[in-house]
Amino acid sequence: MSTIAAISTPNAAGGIGIVKISGPDAISVADRVFAAVGSKKLSDLPGYSVRFGHVHDGDNELDQAVAIIYRAPKSYTGEDVVELQCHGGLYLMQQILRLCLENGAVPAEPGEFTKRAFLNGKMDLTEAESVMTLISAHGRQAADAAFGVLSGSLSGEINDIKDTFISAAAHMSAWVDYPDDEIPELDFEALKVEFTDAKSKLLSLIDNFDAGQAITEGIPTVIVGKPNVGKSTLMNLLLGRERSIVTEVAGTTRDVVEETARIGNVVLRLSDTAGIRESDDLVESIGIEYAKSKLNHSSLILAMIDGSNPLDEEDIAILEACKGKPSICILNKNDLGSTVTEKDVEAYVSKVLSISAKNKDSFEVLRESLEDILGTADFDTSAAMLINERQLNCCKKAVACIDEAISAIEMGLTMDAVNVSVDAAIEPLLELTGERVSDAVVNEVFSKFCVGK
Repeated sequence: MSTIAAISTPNAAGGIGIVKISGPDAISVADRVFAAVGSKKLSDLPGYSVRFGHVHDGDNELDQAVAIIYRAPKSYTGEDVVELQCHGGLYLMQQILRLCLENGAVPAEPGEFTKRAFLNGKMDLTEAESVMTLISAHGRQAADAAFGVLSGSLSGEINDIKDTFISAAAHMSAWVDYPDDEIPELDFEALKVEFTDAKSKLLSLIDNFDAGQAITEGIPTVIVGKPNVGKSTLMNLLLGRERSIVTEVAGTTRDVVEETARIGNVVLRLSDTAGIRESDDLVESIGIEYAKSKLNHSSLILAMIDGSNPLDEEDIAILEACKGKPSICILNKNDLGSTVTEKDVEAYVSKVLSISAKNKDSFEVLRESLEDILGTADFDTSAAMLINERQLNCCKKAVACIDEAISAIEMGLTMDAVNVSVDAAIEPLLELTGERVSDAVVNEVFSKFCVGK
């Protein structure tokens, strides 16, 4: 195993910068570039030692620094680790990293420190994946939810479910393989109850996935409507500042304006789009095509209708595109009177609101509706939760196999037939926690990490 090094602090000037070194030669590499005050080398010190000294290039001292030593296996990666804490100038950090690389280390790949922690058994794959979620958390709830997964909330839930099936599979295999031994036959009805309970737990994780994503990752959200219905005014209301240009001229917004807004417990990755209509203007037409694309690929649609005017064909076309998707129809301009009612549009969307986007009090109405439709109002951040599509797909595969096992029991099939489905259910659960996962999956997971973590 090579010894890796990377800058573990952001790529910006700061009071402190950290170069992290991990691997079998981490301490000897650090000894070549760091001299502690006094005569002792870092290699002579036990783990959890801290020394003040200088980073040097031969006779040339570059900076004062603090070296922290962690000896295997009691470190983040499970290997020998040294952190050199220096002054956080960009040029200075690059020079210190270069020194480490010239003295025996190799550049760390994205996420390689956490990848080594996973490979060395310091954390499972769900806990490793939560590290980047915690780093990128937009607020308190997102951080609490990610920390819960890092602390093992999801692992504990999955391991309990997995143990149920492993125990059942072992018992069935023993009963089939050793018929002459006095192994009690399994009670299939009791087994069915256990499988149904496990399935319910997995379905609960699946059902809460979208709410968890809204809190931890944010929801891709598109604001759509005809020109001049108030889309940009709504965008500015949600952001709490003027970001989109607002005029009475139809077609003012010609491109997609993108921003991130925190609305109560929810993070929205907002796209304010060009007004959807027929247009001979080339530039506006391109913006309209972008708007249609965003409409088809966003996870949440805020469809704006001018509630003071009757619905027309363009309004209906937009509402038709909302069918079957999480969506809120916003009947805007209720300060001008209401021509369109909730009953006129409720068949197309998940929820209907009548507001004036010019009125700042409308923000609270929107917040409550968003938390309601996304299920985040009473979200328990301490509970187990799935944080990405990989984990979600593993749970869905397991549920499908559990259904097959339950069906086999109900149909009175042999124990061998039931056991095949039970074994199949175990596989995606092992993949979820990383106990049985391909190198390709592991590499894909950690490729999304930043270098230095």
